[in-house]
Amino acid sequence: MRVVVIGGWAPSLIKFRGPLLAAMVARGHEVIAMAADGDAAVRDGLAAIGVRFEPIELERAGIDPVADVRTIHGLVRQLRALRPDLVFGYTIKPVIYGSIAARLAGVPNRAGMVTGMGSALATVRTAKQRVIATIARALYRVGLAQCQVVIFQNTDDHEELARLGALPRAARVVVVRGSGVDLAHYAPSPLPAGPPVFLFLGRLLRDKGIAEYVEAAHLVRAQYPAATFRIAGWLDPNPESLTQRELDSLVADGAIEYLGAPDDVRPHLAAAHVLVLPSYREGTPRSVLEAMSMNRAVITTNAPGCRETVVDGESGLIVPVRDARMLAAAMIRLVASRALVERIAAAGHVRAIEFYDASKVADSVLTALAL
Repeated sequence: MRVVVIGGWAPSLIKFRGPLLAAMVARGHEVIAMAADGDAAVRDGLAAIGVRFEPIELERAGIDPVADVRTIHGLVRQLRALRPDLVFGYTIKPVIYGSIAARLAGVPNRAGMVTGMGSALATVRTAKQRVIATIARALYRVGLAQCQVVIFQNTDDHEELARLGALPRAARVVVVRGSGVDLAHYAPSPLPAGPPVFLFLGRLLRDKGIAEYVEAAHLVRAQYPAATFRIAGWLDPNPESLTQRELDSLVADGAIEYLGAPDDVRPHLAAAHVLVLPSYREGTPRSVLEAMSMNRAVITTNAPGCRETVVDGESGLIVPVRDARMLAAAMIRLVASRALVERIAAAGHVRAIEFYDASKVADSVLTALAL
């Protein structure tokens, strides 16, 4: 079978979907991966696992009707030339526009994986954001209506889109455990000695709770000045991203260490005791799974996608969304007890093995896709 996999960000094809693509190839399928801005490293990495890369024109962030129609038109043209048996999109625009284009191109099998509802639905406070959220929901309804298979990474997203009537009645709907994590790549390491080190890891988006992380860091350091707070992550074209000026302002007083945008997050996780993700909404957060796999304690929020990754008080700590004081209180619990850090880290590692092994997750996705 010829399978086309469409992603929004080319490096994610390897970073997040590598095990899935490799599993498709291992089962004898011809796999073509499509995304915007793929460089030589992406092409070479995909070629190494037997996957061909085709670039597409796609703006990952924002809603621009002219650009989005151009994206669909280009995808239709490419898909007609490739004549795949299945098109599988993940993240918002590839799911919506990829499935529409696949239907127009006459592709017989179409599937989408909702990896999170995105900033358009995670942050809805202003009138403009409400309009964007309304448009996003409508686009989901149109895009998913073209799919015979819809895969979710958490039950909250499934229930919300079902409530909105966005899921086609005849579609096969499956919930999987995120993208999983490569347990061998993110191998466990001993917790470092010394005072606790907290780490925020990921895109520098406001709706990932970065402001709450910084505020909580100041509250904790007022009582425990030896505690260290670090950020490793990327500025992003997403409208919810921090600007460079905002990032510079956050780290100006020295309470926060900014580690840059690492190609390999493992050294930063190995140097930390606790991964902190105070996000407002996720699909299934990769940083949490990577931290658990590496035997690090986790603090996250009672938000869709986040709350399912850990058991509060056992394999992680869960705090309310947008609550810096409760986040600081959870941090202080871990500052005060290395034994608690060690116990939570160990339980999280067991949970990663039991539920989030990337090979097992890939098998569940392939079963859903009948591959």
